[in-house]
Amino acid sequence: MAVLSKNDVDGNNEMAFDFHFPSSKKAIIVFTRNPELGKVKTRLAKSIGDESALKVYQFLLQHTVKITENLNADKYVFYSEKIRKDDIWNPEIFRKKIQKGEDLGERMENAFTEIFSMGYEKVLIVGSDIYELQQKDIEKAFEALEENKYVIGPAEDGGYYLFGMTQLNPKVFKNKNWGTNTVLRDTLNDIEKEKYIELAQMSDVDYYEDIKNIDVFQQFLPPYLDKNFL
Repeated sequence: MAVLSKNDVDGNNEMAFDFHFPSSKKAIIVFTRNPELGKVKTRLAKSIGDESALKVYQFLLQHTVKITENLNADKYVFYSEKIRKDDIWNPEIFRKKIQKGEDLGERMENAFTEIFSMGYEKVLIVGSDIYELQQKDIEKAFEALEENKYVIGPAEDGGYYLFGMTQLNPKVFKNKNWGTNTVLRDTLNDIEKEKYIELAQMSDVDYYEDIKNIDVFQQFLPPYLDKNFL
């Protein structure tokens, strides 16, 4: 299937041709924010500063690349604002798209709609800030869709870090208070009469408390921080 789209690539409007034939029945969507100072991990930045928050997010992006690049599925990265040509997302592995929509629900719905329209039978979406998430967890999610219509990975904050389905259901993206602790509950209410699997609960990285006791993140924190004080 040939897809012709007009995207903002590196800040310049140009026609981007994506001639793509699915090489798998499975696809994974990665939602990511463009890593720009002062625009990512803003809640975390209130405790550790914009520069450290950006470093943490860049590390999380690298982690997301690592756990998705070898999956036996087609891979799509959806940028929040503009597509970057030369970044950590290898274009030979990841097909690059732009998120479209007014809120997170609309953006996810549009992404799933586009990917399902290409002929995929199992589609997952993941965020790019879950340090606990590993490749094996995503593989388990795809396996769950062999006998279930939905799979969901609950986050500790009341949202979800992963969601997958075997056919488009726009309802799951509507009437949600995105960014609140009601998202998981309301989504489960939408699919309660269907076959679904819940994965292990995980924590995303939004606040200093989420990383202060994890060794790998200490290298990114400013030296003046006293984790016992905050």
